[in-house]
Amino acid sequence: MPVIERHAAPLRQQVLTLLREEILEGRHVPGERLREQDLCVAYGVSRTVIREVLRQLESESLISVIPGRGPIVAVLSKHDIASLYEVRAALEGLAASLFARRASSPQAERLIDHLARMERTYLQGDLASREESKSAFYRILLDGAGNEVLTADLAGVHTRIGLFRRYAFLDDGRVAQSYEELRAIVRAAAEDRDPEAARSASVHHIELAGHLAILEYERRVTVDGGVVHLDEVAV
Repeated sequence: MPVIERHAAPLRQQVLTLLREEILEGRHVPGERLREQDLCVAYGVSRTVIREVLRQLESESLISVIPGRGPIVAVLSKHDIASLYEVRAALEGLAASLFARRASSPQAERLIDHLARMERTYLQGDLASREESKSAFYRILLDGAGNEVLTADLAGVHTRIGLFRRYAFLDDGRVAQSYEELRAIVRAAAEDRDPEAARSASVHHIELAGHLAILEYERRVTVDGGVVHLDEVAV
């Protein structure tokens, strides 16, 4: 059972973090109903808190509210996933291009140094270290890009594709391939300072990730009698 620390962060934020994490980890599967009463009991909080959390998760597109059924964990189609990755490719391509144009020398060195550290934290790391090191990579990239609107928009996209990033972080082969793609982005954006090459390398990275996301989602998600559920594979 999750433990809610009432003296720490606001209850709503604690429950939001826990439930979001459970969805991203696959403990609540696509199409599963999220009953308010069950969630109140599970987290020991009021229906008001649960409703606020569900509204936030709906705004992040992690759940959908179905008339007559209530909230369910979002079920994505192949088209939905492809559309998300099209937007992600455009945004991250822009971020890499802007970094090549705008980043200071210290920012460029920071990205280069971080990539070197990722040999340990990403290539040889576990799920947690891979997530954190990849997130740090984007924080540095976006800091150098210097566009707050882009940063906010990309944060929303990253939230929506969190499940697919988890899939990729569990695959050592994909992680190794991803690291080489990140190396190409750093070379173009931070070393050569070539905006078009940086954009191209970043778009290539996301196009491959999107293709693999669709294949992995279809492999893990099946439809049986109208009920969508994950196969018995640890996420």
